[in-house]
Amino acid sequence: MEMATNVYRATAQFPREEIYGLTSQLRRAAAAVPSDIAEGKGRLSKKEFIQMLARARGSGCEVETQLELSKRLGFLQESAFAPLAAECSEVGRLLNGLIKSLQRSLRAES
Repeated sequence: MEMATNVYRATAQFPREEIYGLTSQLRRAAAAVPSDIAEGKGRLSKKEFIQMLARARGSGCEVETQLELSKRLGFLQESAFAPLAAECSEVGRLLNGLIKSLQRSLRAES
């Protein structure tokens, strides 16, 4: 949730002509991360939860790519980009760890 909130705040400074472009894409991808985690937690099986965590991880990768593009286009200064990119990487690492843990748990149940 923190990453999504920070992305929303950072994109508030993007050019107006990007409201339906990169701003919208970045916000949707960032919001998808916690949304997919929550949806997965509400599913009935660990396997479904893992699938939703994988979707969240994919959305996180999308956010990383779009942040880099935003920096290259001059919409984000390095001082704003660096903490967002680090936060995005940390979310990815946490998701990877949770996915691996759940996969081990599934194998142990089999």
